[in-house]
Amino acid sequence: MEHGQQNITVVDDNGTEQLCEILFTFESDEFKKSYVLYYPIGAEEDENEEIEIHASSFLPSEDGKDGELQPIETDEEWAMIEEMLNTFLDEEEEEDEE
Repeated sequence: MEHGQQNITVVDDNGTEQLCEILFTFESDEFKKSYVLYYPIGAEEDENEEIEIHASSFLPSEDGKDGELQPIETDEEWAMIEEMLNTFLDEEEEEDEE
């Protein structure tokens, strides 16, 4: 996984591969990690017209190979990710209104 990448393949616990589109990536100085928010390509919207967005941390690889996605480990990380997502969605909404 690299910054600037558009799609990633995520393998679930059952070994099933799912192609996902990257919503955005960001780095956190507080947690010393990079994060990626993504959703499955072809995902269906729920009754509220929303798509489930997934988040993982990752360490960008220096050799150009894919980095490993890691689960989010703490409530503090989740709170920070949620704040970043809300900011991102607010900015997207403002752009759509222009």
